[in-house]
Amino acid sequence: MKKNIKKILLVVLAIAIVGGIFAACAGNKTSDETTTAAPAEKETLVMATNAEFPPYEYHEGDAIVGIDAEIAQAIADKLGMELKIEDVAFDSIIPGVQAKKYDMGMAGMTVTEERLKSVNFSDSYAKGVQAVIVKEDSDIKSIDDIKGKKIGVQTSTTGDIYASDDYGEENVTKFDNGAIAVQALQSDKVDCVIIDNEPAKSYVAANKGLKVLETAYVEEDYAICFNKENKELQDKVNGALKELIADGTVQKIIDKYIKA
Repeated sequence: MKKNIKKILLVVLAIAIVGGIFAACAGNKTSDETTTAAPAEKETLVMATNAEFPPYEYHEGDAIVGIDAEIAQAIADKLGMELKIEDVAFDSIIPGVQAKKYDMGMAGMTVTEERLKSVNFSDSYAKGVQAVIVKEDSDIKSIDDIKGKKIGVQTSTTGDIYASDDYGEENVTKFDNGAIAVQALQSDKVDCVIIDNEPAKSYVAANKGLKVLETAYVEEDYAICFNKENKELQDKVNGALKELIADGTVQKIIDKYIKA
């Protein structure tokens, strides 16, 4: 009887050992059989811009490059987000941000009292200057000579806002972008073009017979706009932007496109 009990115990023990081996094998698949979980997709940060504003944003082949594009990418990287840039008309950026079509707007955009009624802004990341482009033989020699002249501007830019306030809507012709405004200057449809200084220099370099007046028209700060209800994103972007300014990244990007 004792022998039979002993045999039964040995059989049970053997079964337990074999079962343990099979369980271990089942739990340790080969590397080929191991299933790796797909990485979680990054949240997308959609930025609206108007890529007609070198060196802040412009097309280089199929890509949108420039100061704003690189700063936005650095912000997205800081936040662990995927940046997507939408190229739209300048005057549709704020309405698009208001409608939550875009997460933010970044297009060499100046903070104004009028714009603050519609959107919130980040801290400033760069300084801009409104400049005046004229023909080399123009009788406009200084800002004082603009009064009574035909002025070309890009629609809804600060150049448009300031010129309309200072010289009257009747003296201001609005164009979809700076390049078209400059073409109008070359064909004598306007007497001067008021636009940001860096794009102004680019247009003058690309078109013979033009120059930028030495005196600045207006000095201003550039910032990023957000939907007023999206304070959380605004705070996150502002935090990342502060870090990028503090560690010199923003200035390095600016210096890459604008030589001192």
